[in-house]
Amino acid sequence: MSLDSDVIVDRRRIRRKLTFWRIMAGLVTIAAIVAAGAIATTSGPAALTPSGSIARVNIEGLIRSDQKRVEALERLEKSSHAAVIVHINSPGGTTAGSEQLYESLMRLKAKKPLVVVVEGLAASGGYISAMAADHIVARQSSLVGSIGVLFQYPNFTELMKTVGVKVEEVKSSPLKAAPNGFEPTSPEARAALDALVKDSYAWFRGLVKERRGMDEALLEKVADGRVFTGRQALELKLVDQLGDEKAAVEWLVAEKKIKKDLPVRDYKLNPQLGDLTFLRTAASIAFDALGLSSIARQIEQAGVAQAVDRLALDGMLALWRPAASN
Repeated sequence: MSLDSDVIVDRRRIRRKLTFWRIMAGLVTIAAIVAAGAIATTSGPAALTPSGSIARVNIEGLIRSDQKRVEALERLEKSSHAAVIVHINSPGGTTAGSEQLYESLMRLKAKKPLVVVVEGLAASGGYISAMAADHIVARQSSLVGSIGVLFQYPNFTELMKTVGVKVEEVKSSPLKAAPNGFEPTSPEARAALDALVKDSYAWFRGLVKERRGMDEALLEKVADGRVFTGRQALELKLVDQLGDEKAAVEWLVAEKKIKKDLPVRDYKLNPQLGDLTFLRTAASIAFDALGLSSIARQIEQAGVAQAVDRLALDGMLALWRPAASN
């Protein structure tokens, strides 16, 4: 019996030591991955920024307020890159987030020559961002425009009647938290929302008129909310040239006297050691390989939670979405 007890104690001791060294190995692996990410990320300190090159910045997906993106663009202002090419492929996003990105790009343009290349889509807030450039290049089949503002909210009134549910509320004034989706929208609430949308739309229209040098007649034609192909957008003065990144480089050389044959290098807007997908994936694999599958699952779930959070867009939207088919 004593021998069996000693064996059990020894096994527990060995298991504790094994767990300790597994954790240490995981930490060392993550540290190595972090170090590799720091070296690979070009949005780090100016000392790591390649000199004599053109920075390529990618703006993709939904646009919302992002202070880390602002800080990354501020670091780019201070870098030794000779110019910046911003590739945009975005349906837009929140009006405030698009305004924030536009202002960041305007500050960047004041320090370095900047040109925008529209890839598949620069609509609504994506087009707001594109207007920061003095020169916009688009592909012939790109979609550009959707100049307008949207405020959407679901209304469950009829559904709640069907299931027999009613929401009671006490509020300080009739327009507090209106509309709320649980009761028909009052004329006063609708008028208040209409005033918000019209004010933001007027700001958007004024920006297009100023940045693109349009008269009222042309502005009326392009600012009805529709999107245009790159070819149509060129005729309507929404873009300046048809082409791709090569055309953007040629414009920088001809108009901004940038040296010919400078390499174009990716500039990551993710902060150094920030939310890098490869870092999370590698850390998850490392912990799983070390037998710490519970920690690996927590890392993966954190990534999913952040992805779901990014789908939430609050406030007024400058966003283009094709209608869903029946």
